[in-house]
Amino acid sequence: MDDFIAARSQMALSLGFHIIFSCIGMVMPFFMAVSHYYYLRTNENVYKNVTKAWSKGVAIFFATGAVSGTVLSFELGLLWPEFMKHAGPIFGMPFSLEGTAFFIEAIALGFYLYGWDRFNKWFHWFTGVIVGVSGLASGILVVAANAWMNSPAGFDYVNGEYINIDPIKAMFNDAWFSQALHMTIAAFVATGFAVAGVHALMILKGNNVLFHSKSFKIAALFGCTAALIQPLSGDISAKDVAERQPAKLAAMEAHFHTEKSAALIVGGIPDEEKQEVKYAVKLPGFLSFLAHGDFSSEVTGLDRIPKKDHPPVAITHYAFQIMVGTGMLMMLVAAIYFLALWKKRDWLSHPLLFKLFVIATPLGFIAVEAGWTVTEVGRQPWIINGIMRTADAVTPMPGIVYSFYTFSAVYASLAVFVAFMLYRQIKMVGRLYND
Repeated sequence: MDDFIAARSQMALSLGFHIIFSCIGMVMPFFMAVSHYYYLRTNENVYKNVTKAWSKGVAIFFATGAVSGTVLSFELGLLWPEFMKHAGPIFGMPFSLEGTAFFIEAIALGFYLYGWDRFNKWFHWFTGVIVGVSGLASGILVVAANAWMNSPAGFDYVNGEYINIDPIKAMFNDAWFSQALHMTIAAFVATGFAVAGVHALMILKGNNVLFHSKSFKIAALFGCTAALIQPLSGDISAKDVAERQPAKLAAMEAHFHTEKSAALIVGGIPDEEKQEVKYAVKLPGFLSFLAHGDFSSEVTGLDRIPKKDHPPVAITHYAFQIMVGTGMLMMLVAAIYFLALWKKRDWLSHPLLFKLFVIATPLGFIAVEAGWTVTEVGRQPWIINGIMRTADAVTPMPGIVYSFYTFSAVYASLAVFVAFMLYRQIKMVGRLYND
């Protein structure tokens, strides 16, 4: 492994690790605030217990997310100095604002955790809402910075120089809305299904059924609602990618040849040498519709793009298929759940329904990781799309491979520690909050 691949691998590992905690940090406070609201309105002690249990989980993920997020900030400068030299002044504003949002989130979380029976009950609840809103804002601001890498704006690039810098225009670039919307909904899907799955497992085991049933319902409603509306944001994102990053769309769909009425490919194994996809199911015209809203429109293939600018097709294609496939499975589970709520109330207590959610527990985060793989790998070989190549941004310092190995060990250890803390928290719930 050379230093360039090691630098990319370390960044991918750090981002893949951090994004899990980012999603949970964006969403779990809203679950917490809803259960707290139910407690204030009904005075049912079970909702207070749910709120306190979830708040401890939020604290664990907040601390871990802060550590992993700080590491990412340092890695941007240490691994990609040429990138930060030019890009920092342009897209630094969303990062600065993200720091402010994080600061507000930390203060609000402190108030919330230690505010029980000390503040006015509604002010205390409101601090929990602030934790959620600031966490959501923090995530959106970081995504805005990433969107700038996909759709650079807010500057003029003349003779290798970045001039006429406009940080506001850079932050609100043409891709920020579609990416922020898609990522926000994905965070609700992933966290909702993960939390619902854990509580479903506890229900199946017969542990504190009332406690876990209340928790399950809140998480499942959030996750299932988000899963059903996610395709709308996916459609917006697909059309944006088709317009601004045709090479990425072509890699996502392993679309080698420019054509009208282009087929949407389901599955398949791309063969880049022969420029074909084997064993795929093809839906004629659907890629044209997905990209341009017209079944007969032309979709740019990789044949129109210089070979040196091709993204890794196989990785991008497989990641896209995994993202869509897991999303469809969660939509199916969501449809069954809402059918149960609407027409088949007896299904709500059936073990099979809870087993479905247990199976679906990791699907949301698998989809998130696959989606970010599409976003980052599909942009290659560019770190700033069409402006700066990734290979030109990497640090010239040697020995990055050893840094990658070290960070891999650290993140593996941290993952084990977090898993232990969560397991301990779940076991503690069993002892403290008996029905």
